Amino acid sequence: MTNDILWYEDELENSGEKADISIKEYEITSSPNDFNILTLYNFLESGVVKIPDFQRNYVWDAKRASKLIESLIIGLPIPQIFLYEEARNKFLIIDGQQRLMTIYYFIKQRFPRKEKRVELGRIFDEHGYIPEKVLNDGQYFRPFKLQLDDSTPLNSLTYSDLGELKSSFDLCTIRNIIIKQTQPDDNHTSIFEIFNRLNTGSLNLRPQEIRSSLYHSEFDKMLKRVNLNENWRNLIGQTEPDLRLKDVEMLLRSASILFYSQDYKPPMASFLNASAGKFAKFEQEENQFIEELFITFFDKIKELNRDIFLVSQSKFTISVFESIFYASCNDALIHRDTSLVKVCSQETYTGLKSNSDFQKATSEATGNKENVLARIKIAESAFNE
Repeated sequence: MTNDILWYEDELENSGEKADISIKEYEITSSPNDFNILTLYNFLESGVVKIPDFQRNYVWDAKRASKLIESLIIGLPIPQIFLYEEARNKFLIIDGQQRLMTIYYFIKQRFPRKEKRVELGRIFDEHGYIPEKVLNDGQYFRPFKLQLDDSTPLNSLTYSDLGELKSSFDLCTIRNIIIKQTQPDDNHTSIFEIFNRLNTGSLNLRPQEIRSSLYHSEFDKMLKRVNLNENWRNLIGQTEPDLRLKDVEMLLRSASILFYSQDYKPPMASFLNASAGKFAKFEQEENQFIEELFITFFDKIKELNRDIFLVSQSKFTISVFESIFYASCNDALIHRDTSLVKVCSQETYTGLKSNSDFQKATSEATGNKENVLARIKIAESAFNE
């Protein structure tokens, strides 16, 4: 499983990037609706309310989930839920999925086992829901019994044990804010802003989690398939996908630099948002080519020492990886031929990493445009020597 210890060098946190302080004006409609729990459950069951790709990895533990259910049973208010209206009777959860899935699992009387949540995400991707046979499989789920203080009469109860409290629980209402961006027509950038500003708690949504929701597409699904590649998992030193999608973000960032480096301008997060929107429009043939490009690249470098991508021999460094990926794959992209993916000797990679200009461009102000362009140019020159 993915280790809780930070396994990558998240250099953008101290990259020297300046925030994008430009102010955009949006035209957004929002309306409050009070849906009861049973209605929300039926919305999830029928697909009226869609669980976005990024949310399919459930992250709450049983105690936190139990406290939410307890609050609803005893009539305490819980935070409102934000839904984005994609079309008539079609909504995307943009904030509150953990709460809604906790309610869903409680009514189903099944709680997902922590070690199976990544796999459950894959099952959800395949079916669009979790089949009953999986819900009833003890390998994936255990009974959902409330884990509360022993002195609380609700402790250890299941949904079917609620008795006379069941009706009041089912009819308990939750405030939902339904929002929709009408202007400008720029791939829902206002929703991204709302997401960023809403999530200030301990389980903040990471930027890639948000992108996977807003730009859910065949391209995003392709990245998640590539993310399971054994050679990629070995390269980053993590056997299981990251629950918060940092590894998927690394793949997106590498593809974005390869395809759109000529359009790059800081901050990196905004660049990735824009490129994710572009990739979401790609046809199947283009997605298939990018998938083959990644797989070919991983296969060709699998025998190399992975230390070339590490900082202090421990953390995977995306700025180094994206530069090498660009240098390896640029000709293949230009000619649309994956056989042109380049591979160099271990000495070439080691020499590149020891290059003082390359070191600077991959470790200082890594989101700065000059450094982004400098490091891919240096890498490309090393590959052509």
